[in-house]
Amino acid sequence: MTSSYLFLTAPDGADTGHEKTRVIRDGFTFLGFFFPWLWLLAHRLWLHAAAAFLAQAIGGVLMERQGLWPAGFAITLAASLIVALEGQSFRIRSLAAKGWNEDAVVTADSVDAAEEIYFSGIETIERDSSVPAPEWERHQRSTGRHGNATSLGLFGFDGGR
Repeated sequence: MTSSYLFLTAPDGADTGHEKTRVIRDGFTFLGFFFPWLWLLAHRLWLHAAAAFLAQAIGGVLMERQGLWPAGFAITLAASLIVALEGQSFRIRSLAAKGWNEDAVVTADSVDAAEEIYFSGIETIERDSSVPAPEWERHQRSTGRHGNATSLGLFGFDGGR
C-alpha cells in the first residue's frame, strides 16, 4: 500500500550525513487509535495529549451514566479517530514550529523505498580527494594457468563443459 512520507531537515540545516533528517509517514496510526494520549505523550505533544486524555475521561464518565453511554462512546471514539488520523499532522506542525524545514514529500510503498528515493538525489558523503584510489592495473597478474586446480578440495574445473 502506497503512503506519503514527509522528510524534515533540522533547523540548523541538513548535516552532511543527514543523521538528523526525520521521516514521518502521513497516514493512519494504529497506536494513536488504540492509545491516543499515550501516543501523543510519546511524541512530546503535551497539550494535544492533555486534550485527548480529557476527552477520553469525559467519555468514560458519560459511558457510566444511565442513558449517556452512546454519547460517551462517541466522544471516546472521536478522540481516538482524531489522533489516529491527524496525529502525524500534529507532529509535523509541532516540528515546523520549532524550525524544522519540510524538505520533500515522497510517495512509496515503504519507508525504506522512500528513503532510497529521497537520498538518491542527495550527496550524503563528501568525497575526499586526498585519499588515493588503488591502481589495480599496476599489480602483476599471475602467469599460472587457471582452471586446473581444485577449488577447496572439491571437484576440479578443467575449463570446459
